[in-house]
Amino acid sequence: MSNTESGSGENLGLQHIAFIPDGNRRWARSHGAVSTLIGHKRGFDNVKQLCVSLIKRKVKYATLFCFSTENWNRSTEEVTYLMKLFCSLFEDADDFLFNNGVKIEVIGDMTRLPRDLQNKLSVLKEKTKNNDKITFICAVSYSGREEIVRAAKKIAQDVLDRKISINEIDEKKFENYLDLPGVPYPDIVVRTSERRISNFLLWEMAYSELIFLDKFWPDLTEEDIQFIIDDFSRRKRRYGK
Repeated sequence: MSNTESGSGENLGLQHIAFIPDGNRRWARSHGAVSTLIGHKRGFDNVKQLCVSLIKRKVKYATLFCFSTENWNRSTEEVTYLMKLFCSLFEDADDFLFNNGVKIEVIGDMTRLPRDLQNKLSVLKEKTKNNDKITFICAVSYSGREEIVRAAKKIAQDVLDRKISINEIDEKKFENYLDLPGVPYPDIVVRTSERRISNFLLWEMAYSELIFLDKFWPDLTEEDIQFIIDDFSRRKRRYGK
């Protein structure tokens, strides 16, 4: 992702919102659900509404922390359910994505995902590559530290192969080796129900604004999206100056 500062007009330069959706299981418990897995389903159902709300407000990029590398340590039942949920979500997404101009990108270690999910994500990326209303980035099997390590390995290999010299390496060069070079860094990182960043976009969010919402992810509404944008419009980004 590239550190492109926006300022072209709409939303006072707001191009990219990244979300850490938290609280699905607690939402299920608070609603008396038989299984906390129901909270994940409700959280995923909320993603389409989120997308439509962002498109309406001219936000061009959204990143969603769908599944972290640490989430592999959860119960086999929950991980299996989430993988199936991802598959069903993307399987039924074609009409929605094309009707709304949504381009799909993925960051993270896809090699750990089930083969059918890997294939679905690859197909969706290819099929939606020309959609231009919003780029929706799914962080799946993702770790901010691992992304930086991946980038370091790639740049080290290019030095060994003499494609670049070690003296060429600076922040601008390094960012070209991240998972999605060319995507503007998040203007805002939003987390629901908790107040931590949980190993998410560690390089990219160096100067992002942070918003913590005291509600569970399944309860996020269009009004919350407007609140996020309004809150951002009142902030002055100094970039250390």
